[in-house]
Amino acid sequence: MNRLDLSGLFIMESWMLMILVVMPGVLSGPWRVTFQNQCALRGASILLECSYDYPSLQFVTSVKWSKVQHISNSLWLVSLDSLSSPPQFKYVGNFYDNCALEIYNLRPIDEGTYYFSFVTSLNRWRSKTPLYLQVKELTTVVQPSIVTEGEMVTLTCVSGCPTSTNVVWFRDGHPVPKPVFQAGREDAGRYYCAVLGQETVRSNPVALNVQYAPKKVRLSLSPSGNVPQGGSVTLTCSSEANPLVSSNGYSLFKDGWFLSSGEQHTISDVQPSHSGLYHCQAGNNISWRGVDLMNSTKVHLDVWYQPTNFSVSVDPPQVAEGSSVNLTCSSAANPAAVNYTWYKRTDDPSSSSMILMGSGSVLTLPSLEASDIGPYLCQARNSIGESFSAEVLLTMTEQGGRLLPVLAGLGAFVFVALVIALLFFWRKQRAHTEDKQIEVDSSGKKWSSSAEDQSDVHYADIFTFSSPPFTTAAGVTSSKRKLNVPASCEAEPIYSAVTFTPRNPSSQHYTNASRSKTGENNDSVIYSTVAISSLSRSSQNEIGL
Repeated sequence: MNRLDLSGLFIMESWMLMILVVMPGVLSGPWRVTFQNQCALRGASILLECSYDYPSLQFVTSVKWSKVQHISNSLWLVSLDSLSSPPQFKYVGNFYDNCALEIYNLRPIDEGTYYFSFVTSLNRWRSKTPLYLQVKELTTVVQPSIVTEGEMVTLTCVSGCPTSTNVVWFRDGHPVPKPVFQAGREDAGRYYCAVLGQETVRSNPVALNVQYAPKKVRLSLSPSGNVPQGGSVTLTCSSEANPLVSSNGYSLFKDGWFLSSGEQHTISDVQPSHSGLYHCQAGNNISWRGVDLMNSTKVHLDVWYQPTNFSVSVDPPQVAEGSSVNLTCSSAANPAAVNYTWYKRTDDPSSSSMILMGSGSVLTLPSLEASDIGPYLCQARNSIGESFSAEVLLTMTEQGGRLLPVLAGLGAFVFVALVIALLFFWRKQRAHTEDKQIEVDSSGKKWSSSAEDQSDVHYADIFTFSSPPFTTAAGVTSSKRKLNVPASCEAEPIYSAVTFTPRNPSSQHYTNASRSKTGENNDSVIYSTVAISSLSRSSQNEIGL
């Protein structure tokens, strides 16, 4: 090596020495590492601030962070490079004086004791005191955690680190506007708090249990819809409630009357009597506005069955030959019967046992004949099935039977008329017997049937013979002459008016004849008018008329 080369090498070493002298911390300072203990929240990222120093005339060749690990009941210092996969540690310092370390997404296992070490061109060094990292969690406190609907709830977020943290609240992932509120049934859920701006740093969720009375109480039928007679149906009660309604907390009612307890009720043999309105009642010992039991809406159980309970009638019940008669049929059915058919049963072996007579609920026979007599029955049909009624016997009355009421009425009329006539005759006869009966003889004496003098006109029966009538103004001169009257002549009673002249001149009566021309009052004179009818001319000559 020549002299020129030696001088160049000397100059280069001199410049290097000057650079080392100028670099900070190289010319002076002891071996040391400076940092502080840290506290961070789970899920957050943290920067561990660190600085180091070393004697002069040395430069750093490598740096390393290590963590104390418990391995086989022993403590080992493990390099951070081998602890994370994927890597979550990052050295952000330099090779001069900064040894800062950044940790991402802190986990509880990241809590522990850390050391920093470095190697220089002449020596190596490790921090004498470790850095202790605490990993804390946000903790949510819900007070009270079990609440009855309508009570107040307070949410509190607790952090284990001394530094204050601004937090926000969430319920099942949805923001909660206020940490203090009045609980409703819709507020039940899982609550957690998170760091504002770092919502991934959050607490573990805490459930809020809001108890409330049953709501949305429902009654369902299986199968749903119309149930045929003889089938099976299950009635099930359900509701939303907290706490849940127990099986004994449900009650089933039919048409307002208690039927059974329990969540389900099965009717294995459905009958028409099971039709009606059903509803459930639910309770869980929680009241809502003073009401302990909640009702469901009413559900109608409609049982379908084929026609039954027939009613067959004949109008009129008694009908004569040639008259019109109606046979009416009705039944109970669900759905209602849509078709009625009439049959007449016959014992004729040459034909079917039943003869089709017509259709419709009313069968009309406009003119009854002898061949129409017999037992009738109707068949009713709906969508479920068909069935027959009991037989009704159609009979025919005799023709004379219709005259009996007329004859009875006529007989009653005749009887009443006879009674009235007899009463009239009896009263007339009684009136006649009460009058004076006057007997007139040939001497002209008057006889009275009563002891008292009566100046009334009386009639006496006089027997005469059939001849043309005649009248005489004088009394009969002789009643003792024997009259020869042919046997063919019939005696007929005639009436004569006899007037009694009262002895008292102040009271005078007049006969139908003219008053005496002499004008004398003769008490012994009797005036009479005699009418003789149907007397032959020869008979008149014999009596001297």
